[in-house]
Amino acid sequence: QVQLVESGGGLVQAGGSLRLSCVASVASGGNFRLYDMGWFRQPPGKEREFVAAINWSGGRTGVADSVKGRFAISRDDARNTLYLQMNKVKPDDAAAYYCAAKIRRSGPFSYTDGYEYWGQGTQVTVSS
Repeated sequence: QVQLVESGGGLVQAGGSLRLSCVASVASGGNFRLYDMGWFRQPPGKEREFVAAINWSGGRTGVADSVKGRFAISRDDARNTLYLQMNKVKPDDAAAYYCAAKIRRSGPFSYTDGYEYWGQGTQVTVSS
């Protein structure tokens, strides 16, 4: 079991930067390093969409085409924390951002599918 709590959302001016954090509380006996992690977002009136993911070791990362070159995902296993660095923010980036986790498995790493645990979300608002 993993509980995820996002923070860092707020109002940002277009062209500005924001860093989102997600702290994971892992059940006794668990280990944050066993989990692949991801960020998703849901703009107003739209479906949730993939933003970025990082595998359990940090050796594999991927971002959606819409944020490539602007957003970066990272993790700090010592702090049980996932980050999303958002640069050159655009109005289209306004959304509720969600952190997600899934236990690592053998086989190909899927950036977008199989997430088992979700946070409550943090809102990002972009002023133009």
